Amino acid sequence: MKSLPAKPNILWIVTTQWRASATGYAGDVNARTPNLDALAAESVNYTQAVTPHPFGPFARAALLTGVPSPENGVRDYFDPLPATARTVAHAMKERGYATAFFGKWHLGKRDSSAPLVGEGHAKTLIPPAARGGFDFWEGFEGGFLLNDPWLHGTRLPQPTQMKGYQSDVVVENAQQWLRLERTPWFCMVSLEAPHPPYAAPAAGVAVRDPLRLVLPANVPRGGESEGKVRQELAGYYAHIEATDRAIGRLWRQVTSDKDQVTSDGDGRDTIVVFTSVHGDMHGAHGLFRKGWPHEESVRVPLLVRAPGVAARKEETPVSLVEVGEWTKQWAESGVGRVFDPPSPRNGGSETRPTLISMPSVVALPYQCDRMWRGVRTKTRKLVLTQDGTPWLFFDLEHDPLEMKNLAGDPARSGEIEKLRRMV
Repeated sequence: MKSLPAKPNILWIVTTQWRASATGYAGDVNARTPNLDALAAESVNYTQAVTPHPFGPFARAALLTGVPSPENGVRDYFDPLPATARTVAHAMKERGYATAFFGKWHLGKRDSSAPLVGEGHAKTLIPPAARGGFDFWEGFEGGFLLNDPWLHGTRLPQPTQMKGYQSDVVVENAQQWLRLERTPWFCMVSLEAPHPPYAAPAAGVAVRDPLRLVLPANVPRGGESEGKVRQELAGYYAHIEATDRAIGRLWRQVTSDKDQVTSDGDGRDTIVVFTSVHGDMHGAHGLFRKGWPHEESVRVPLLVRAPGVAARKEETPVSLVEVGEWTKQWAESGVGRVFDPPSPRNGGSETRPTLISMPSVVALPYQCDRMWRGVRTKTRKLVLTQDGTPWLFFDLEHDPLEMKNLAGDPARSGEIEKLRRMV
């Protein structure tokens, strides 16, 4: 009897605040990302990928469950993912996979009165029942400690401080688990960098010269705002470079490691996904941080390296909320088949809508000041306020930097109404 094809291993590498444009392969002259550039050269590059919600907890909940916020139970910044939520980890376990999570969780029950930065949130315990169904879990709730993180989980019952750069520590711990695992596995490695504080040390990477950074045209020039942008980006790109190194070590191990074998001794292929839960405005339109509906906030990198699939740029709009479903489909295929990322719905039309929203206002400095919902295609973006009033409308085809808001243009009323019915 012919044996069934081996299931592929599947690795998700999920970063935080890494906007789509901030890589060498995307053309950012400020970004030093040789490892991601190499990964992109072997991957399907989704150039029109978006986060469903440009804020960490909402996006993570949507990514894990395949259900947008707040339908998945996360409406407020401090809402935990419900213990009853069904995640991709549950689905993969049902498909015969060992599942593991490493790194930033940011979906636990947190003390809203505790400082966001520091050991309070970093040492918050996530009980086994609240770990999203993963068999093995080792991470931290938050705290934004890019160096010397506190980890706890399956083999660490109490928070334990690990010395080193956070991305390096999390990746090294994941590598240890992967070297020992023999069954087909699904592993999510969740990295906090390049999230603020941007001035934190970045594994020895020198901070860039702020005055030599190249800024896009939608960043206002002059005054304190430009100075803030340049100072932040100097640290941002240092953390990008440091985290790129860690990611390079990880993806190269899992795609070349001869130790990954099946029970009958055959090699096992690995699918690698790289993305980020949201971006950062970095002064575009005079705005900072995330939660905003602009491209710098909602566009994210998305690479899928799959065995037997030729590298290409895919310009069909997709959302992170779909990646869990892709992952389940890959698990149901065999290594004897070509693992092509599933074709997006609606035949891959450039007008295919992806929905974006902010389900609540996060009362933190610089973040978006209102709730909104919207729709984005490859060429257009419409954003509505909470009461359904058009707030922003951009012709992305001719205005990719969103310099001209056309929401009040009578000549665009037909387009706006058509998109409005999709939201």
